[in-house]
Amino acid sequence: MTTASPSYRAHFDFTISFANGGGMTGEGFRLDLPGPDIDSDAIGALLVRHLGLALVSAVELQRLRIVEEAHRGSRGVEGSAPSPRVIDLSHTIEAGLETYPGLPAPTITPHLTREDSRSKYAQGTEFAMDIITMIGNTGTYLDSPFHRYEDGGDLASLELCSLVGLRAEVFHLHDAWSAERRGIEAVTLADRELRGAAVLLDTGWSEHFGTPEYGRGAPFLTEEGARFLADAGVALVGIDSLNIDDTESGGERPAHSILLAAGIHVVEHLTRLSEVPARGARFTAAPPAVRGFGTFPVRAFATVGDAH
Repeated sequence: MTTASPSYRAHFDFTISFANGGGMTGEGFRLDLPGPDIDSDAIGALLVRHLGLALVSAVELQRLRIVEEAHRGSRGVEGSAPSPRVIDLSHTIEAGLETYPGLPAPTITPHLTREDSRSKYAQGTEFAMDIITMIGNTGTYLDSPFHRYEDGGDLASLELCSLVGLRAEVFHLHDAWSAERRGIEAVTLADRELRGAAVLLDTGWSEHFGTPEYGRGAPFLTEEGARFLADAGVALVGIDSLNIDDTESGGERPAHSILLAAGIHVVEHLTRLSEVPARGARFTAAPPAVRGFGTFPVRAFATVGDAH
């Protein structure tokens, strides 16, 4: 098994002066670094590039610390080449699994046991055939437009090219929401080119999966955030949370409504997104082609580097 190379970020306050007058300051700023061995002048140059500034005359950093920490996707900052690997982003399905509070758990029963199969096949040959009964909203699953709209495309209508090997733009948002402000806003997602990408929202909430805490106080994508992503032309939106929408504000589901109306796939209950770099990975989440069905579990995964 190939392990990921460590990544680093700088934590600092800053003061920037401009050659044509004026300046700006920042407190508690964090910036991705290409490696741990970098001086303050180089970090200042990365900061200017990340902010897209011009005519800068001086950059001063205060309280600078370099820490080992996952990259968050700073603009203009290239890290070291990632180690080739495949990252499984799906929860394991098993009998009794509770994915979403109030929905039935899957059951697994034998159709043909190994013992019974021995009378049907040659000596020494045996098989097991089992039946799984589950709702489509089990484990890590994908929503097609038919899930929300009667005349929307079902699972069988989805083109594989819209599900396999998508450019992944991962937003590591563990610090971007709180119990008081659970919604992920458009402004948080506005610093990248997203057209055609799988936008993956890493909130850290998957650590609660399978516990009562998973169903309460979960982060979600706001209506404005969903509209921004639809207007940006993304191919897919995934989240490692209970739902792409806020389930505690009534029956409205604006994120589902906006994204699925635009033909944008939604993948919910992802996990291990913190292991996927902010940029440079490819994302796959392909359900079986079931006609007249809107939602089904997927084996979602990211490929990083030259992983085959």
